[in-house]
Amino acid sequence: MASDWIDIGGSEAVHETAPFSAEVDGFPIVVVRCGAKIYAVEDRCSHDGEALGEAEVESCQIICPRHGAHFCLRTGEALTPPAYEPLRTFNVREENGRVLVERPA
Repeated sequence: MASDWIDIGGSEAVHETAPFSAEVDGFPIVVVRCGAKIYAVEDRCSHDGEALGEAEVESCQIICPRHGAHFCLRTGEALTPPAYEPLRTFNVREENGRVLVERPA
């Protein structure tokens, strides 16, 4: 039976100011540290599909580089226009210096 968690890399690659891009079972995601926790969201702005791998991050929010929509990293909620739909979130954890993302259902 396959593991429910996928190792996407070392936790030293995950920062508070820049997203770490990865792919989990065909889903592009970005992982960002916010204080002691890490969060994973889909790597696609819900407004126009722009990749978020080059996005700015501040105050536990990821900001779409194309039109400036802000999303909450904790919940995926769209916080500012032009985005109104949330980002998909993924369960993520750190274990033994590695970042593990739960396999999408």
